[in-house]
Amino acid sequence: MKVPIVVMAIVATASLAAQPADALPSFVPLNAGLLPAMQRDLGLTHDQAVDELTASTRASRLEQALRSQLGDAFGGAMFRPGAGRLEVAVTDPAKLGLVRASGADVRQVRYSARQLDAMVARLNAREAAAPRSITSWGVDTEHNRVTVGVEPGHRAEAERFLAQSGAPDAFVVERAQSPRPQFGVSGGDAYYVGANIRCSVGFAVTIGFLSAGHCAANGRSISGYNREPMGYFVTYSFPGEDYSLARVNPNWMPLGRLANGTRVAGSIEAPVGASVCKDGSTTGWTCGRIEARNQTVRYEQGEVVGAIKTDLHAGAGDSGSPLVAGNQAQGLLSGGDDGSTYFYPVRAALFATGSTLVTG
Repeated sequence: MKVPIVVMAIVATASLAAQPADALPSFVPLNAGLLPAMQRDLGLTHDQAVDELTASTRASRLEQALRSQLGDAFGGAMFRPGAGRLEVAVTDPAKLGLVRASGADVRQVRYSARQLDAMVARLNAREAAAPRSITSWGVDTEHNRVTVGVEPGHRAEAERFLAQSGAPDAFVVERAQSPRPQFGVSGGDAYYVGANIRCSVGFAVTIGFLSAGHCAANGRSISGYNREPMGYFVTYSFPGEDYSLARVNPNWMPLGRLANGTRVAGSIEAPVGASVCKDGSTTGWTCGRIEARNQTVRYEQGEVVGAIKTDLHAGAGDSGSPLVAGNQAQGLLSGGDDGSTYFYPVRAALFATGSTLVTG
């Protein structure tokens, strides 16, 4: 007799003065992941990261004090990480000594920060008239100017627009590509197949993400949680197995984490009896235990072999959502009944698709 088990897709019904170095304690980050991330992404040692955070905190306080004291003569400030020092720009040479006495480095510039901000405000006010070839504009504190990004081959067009915007000698046009919004791909995020089918992202892989195969059976093109175009399914298997591989477009970035912030560290299989949790776009974060492995589940559409059986709760729209034991990826939600939920093993899906898990 077939078990009354259903797959978990959902069909939508509608679419200060300087302070001495010992005046401030070493910076103590509230987030335990902050220092490791700085070491990884900025190429710093642990001590270098602590020193930089301490120095930048001190520089932030000093900048605010000098900004107030300098008034219209304040031309901006920059933290120089290599030296761990604040550099302040001023327009009034009579104020150079004030900055030096604070302990900051100083240089004289032509435009004040307020003047540069006013130039940006003028461009903002004329945004509707700006050619589409202009991709961005904003204050360039380091060079005391406003920098305008423009697509290749459209410099003259941009310069004509800027000439009508005041103080053209303060603007510098730089070649740039058209910007794109960047959305993160996290396990448990909702995505849509066609207009009505909603499922959940499983685990991010280098080209996109893994999810349930029965979701991909409804169509090839997919859109993200925000209904923005996301990419397409490269391959899937259902029934028999229940996995899919989606490739995302350049507007989307696969992230080694779940939507609730849980970091994904690998895919070491947890034993039967271990506690596990899933993050789904419908029911969110729910937890239970692995009751069994290597289960054959019989759906109306056909059987799925090798599944992980759990006692955690899931609902329609959670299909494909990620199952983790701690920080280790376990499976992709396939389906369930009132008492059990079944996940297709993520290691089998990675092997079948030749994918590489993105870890946080």
